[in-house]
Amino acid sequence: MSVKSLVSISDYSKEKILQILEKASAFEKNPNQKILDGKVVATLFFEPSTRTRLSFETAVNRLGGRVIGFADASTTSGTKGETLKDTIKMVSNYVDLIVMRNPIEGAARYASEVASVPVVNAGDGANQHPTQTMLDLYSIQKTQGKLDNLKICMVGDLKYGRTVHSLLMAMSHFNPTFSFIAPDELKMPDEYKMFCKKNGIRYEEHSELSENNIADADILYMTRVQKERFTDLFEYEKVKNIYILKNSLLEHTKANMKILHPLPRVNEIEQEVDENEKAYYFEQARNGVFARQAVICDLLGL
Repeated sequence: MSVKSLVSISDYSKEKILQILEKASAFEKNPNQKILDGKVVATLFFEPSTRTRLSFETAVNRLGGRVIGFADASTTSGTKGETLKDTIKMVSNYVDLIVMRNPIEGAARYASEVASVPVVNAGDGANQHPTQTMLDLYSIQKTQGKLDNLKICMVGDLKYGRTVHSLLMAMSHFNPTFSFIAPDELKMPDEYKMFCKKNGIRYEEHSELSENNIADADILYMTRVQKERFTDLFEYEKVKNIYILKNSLLEHTKANMKILHPLPRVNEIEQEVDENEKAYYFEQARNGVFARQAVICDLLGL
């Protein structure tokens, strides 16, 4: 039996994306409902998380459902040698939907193939993070009043950053222009630049975070350099503080420009920027509850 899951943002058509965003807007107006009464959702986090796990659990709780799961894989039978397949098949017996984060690319797709209930990919390595993309799209739509014809500047870890990979693919439906700002070690992978070329998406690349390079951006999407993705800590130390956003860099940016960040941040955005009217990353995190309510209800056919 084929079960509908959300593993990659490419699982959603343009029409489905817009439908989910419309549902998210409705949930923002009325987040507390009993739609999930009697439903149980598992949150299986094989990798650390704060916002994603808590926003999924908040989404379920506000809709009257129940949550089971774990936030630390070391407390599970995986430490005894249980395979991912057996874990997923076992948990499928208990719940109506599984939300999973795993450090291995492709783990979510595999889980969706062996599960008897829908699976939501809450991040698989450096691959995809589709519900983060849905809340990013919702944040962009709310702040810009549209999704079409926007200039999006992506900064930082574009090699391992699953959030920028998913967002790039989703925005391909809306005629964006991208600016990629990254050091050589963390440049946007060729496969995503090829995707842009194939779909007629304009992009430019820079190695410097400067006033000129962000002056015409509608969205400035900052990312942290992810220490956990590096096998060589010397390489991490070389690039960890390469870009730091300060208020002085924002003085001549567009009035409508908003700063997004999937969080957590480390040093890439100065604390002073938090009070800038262009900072939107904490509101962005709040939007995650509504976007995830929409995704969960859609997958459960509610």
